Amino acid sequence: MPEPRPIAIVTGASGGMGGAIVRDLAETHRVIAVGRTTEALDTLARETGSESWALDVTDEAALAARVSDLPRLDVVIHAAAIADPLRVDAATREDWDRHFAVNVTAPATLTRLVLPLLRAAEGTVVFIGSGAGTRPAPGSAVYSASKHALRGLADVLRIDEEPHRVRVVTVAPGQTDTAMLRSSIPAEAYQPERYIRPESVADAVRFVVDAPADVQITDVAVRPRQEIARI
Repeated sequence: MPEPRPIAIVTGASGGMGGAIVRDLAETHRVIAVGRTTEALDTLARETGSESWALDVTDEAALAARVSDLPRLDVVIHAAAIADPLRVDAATREDWDRHFAVNVTAPATLTRLVLPLLRAAEGTVVFIGSGAGTRPAPGSAVYSASKHALRGLADVLRIDEEPHRVRVVTVAPGQTDTAMLRSSIPAEAYQPERYIRPESVADAVRFVVDAPADVQITDVAVRPRQEIARI
């Protein structure tokens, strides 16, 4: 009998970057695609055979119910994020709460829920960070702060989970050609050839997921070939 396929959860699967990651991993994994847009999840399921969890990543009860049915888990990839361009003088308390709930608390919560499975499988956690997680991004205080926090979460989790041989990775893309990016720039400034393709980010994720068993690749910066802005 053939070995069962490893299982991977990908959040943000209804977005461009998450969808690209699902398409790539589905070649070798049983992939659970988590997102809020049912139509996009249905398309992924038809194309790749992925399973769909149509839910909000901030809904802990819904996540816990789904996780409880998993027989094992080898990989979790946190690609869900929001990124409104907000300065401190414009951001409300609700803006801060919303960004941190999606970009930091949700991945931390899902990781906590699946840690017993990941420990049993000596699995891998991948956080999709950002260049804004290590450098200031002018005019985007809330998003930058949340990505700095996500980087801190990953770095501490890596230390804490070392005894269990759980690998923890931050993959930090620069400007990537997704709907999130296109919504944040004027149409006349959009130059698709200058941005990273979502599929290239998926290739970087594949690289760390397939790393040999004796190593973990902790931080991967994925930058445009020609820098647009140094964040």
